[in-house]
Amino acid sequence: MTTSSHPLHHAIVIIGGGNAGLSVAARLRKAGKTDIAVIEPREQHIYQPLQTLVGGGCAPARELRRAQADVMPAGVSWIKDSATEVDPEARRVSLSSGLQIAYDRLVVCPGIQLDFDEVPGMREALQSPNVSTNYLPELAPKTWQLIQATASGTALFTMPSGPIKCAGAPQKIAYLACDHWQRRGVLDSIRVVLVLPTPAMFGVKEFSDELEKVIERYGIEVHYNSEMTSLDAEAGTATIRDNAAGTSEEISFDMAHVVPPQSAPDWIKESPLAGEDPKGWIDVDKHTLQRVRYPDVFALGDAGSTPNSKTGAAIRKQAPVLVANLLATLKDELLAESYGGYASCPLTTARGKTILAEFDYTMRPRPSFPFIDTTKERTDMWVLKRHGLPALYWNAILKGMA
Repeated sequence: MTTSSHPLHHAIVIIGGGNAGLSVAARLRKAGKTDIAVIEPREQHIYQPLQTLVGGGCAPARELRRAQADVMPAGVSWIKDSATEVDPEARRVSLSSGLQIAYDRLVVCPGIQLDFDEVPGMREALQSPNVSTNYLPELAPKTWQLIQATASGTALFTMPSGPIKCAGAPQKIAYLACDHWQRRGVLDSIRVVLVLPTPAMFGVKEFSDELEKVIERYGIEVHYNSEMTSLDAEAGTATIRDNAAGTSEEISFDMAHVVPPQSAPDWIKESPLAGEDPKGWIDVDKHTLQRVRYPDVFALGDAGSTPNSKTGAAIRKQAPVLVANLLATLKDELLAESYGGYASCPLTTARGKTILAEFDYTMRPRPSFPFIDTTKERTDMWVLKRHGLPALYWNAILKGMA
């Protein structure tokens, strides 16, 4: 066994083999770097943006996964293990197996942690027949089963406070469910309740205004500035707290789609990489993606402290900036590339209709297609979401080409 006094060494070590880690690894390989290791324990790679469409009955579950071995960039050392600790002073990563990996540069992108236990009853509720979440890929098909089985009663859709990955997803599944029920002619028999922690439908007014029209069309009851604080699946009840009013109410439901609070992984929270935020986000410069205190460390993706929406689209813009700046440090050059906070959220409002919300740190629309109005529901944006983006992901993004 390799001991801590004689760790393995790689010039560049990447923690996480998801979208962010593989995108960065592929780009570094294209830049000519040969000594790269990716630490990733999972054998399956999941295209997470499709989970909502699986839950909404718009895509088959088989399209979610590919073998990790098939998407790992050629020439990269894949370490099938989990990181448990980083010592940025010694430039070492400890693994669950007891191995240690030394590095010259470290890229940290372990993804986000789903904190189901923060809401009493939520984890247990997922074992019940009437509660599901698309945030676990294995449960997305269950969501679709619940939607199909519902023809009356109350359908509850919740979103937690705090940053989460794909903040539009808690809404999107509600819209896809309503579209299905409307097509079946049962929507008028269902009370649809959407619990949002925010004071508006979306943080960018242009998109929020359009979503309010969607809400009105489906007759969805929205509880703003609110979140679910407990869940009793057996009783079919949820406690909803209005954070603005300081009051709580109990809502009975027949089916529920729930979303857990989220944070950086616990081992990150306990490491020197985390900032002051109790969620434990890796403290990086929001433009250069370099760790503020440790210039040999970079981070991107969901676990980073950058104040953008945590989406795959954000990673697509972060990856080339991070790679360019990391390479600059190897040449003792200034970090010239800057990430402007771009993120995108394709808001599926019905089968065949999507609003493509694109914005940046200014919280203003930043359309990639300025010649069309993507603040409105569009069929072409649905085609992009359903077919174009998955193809781009598997064939270009993970290969460092987009």
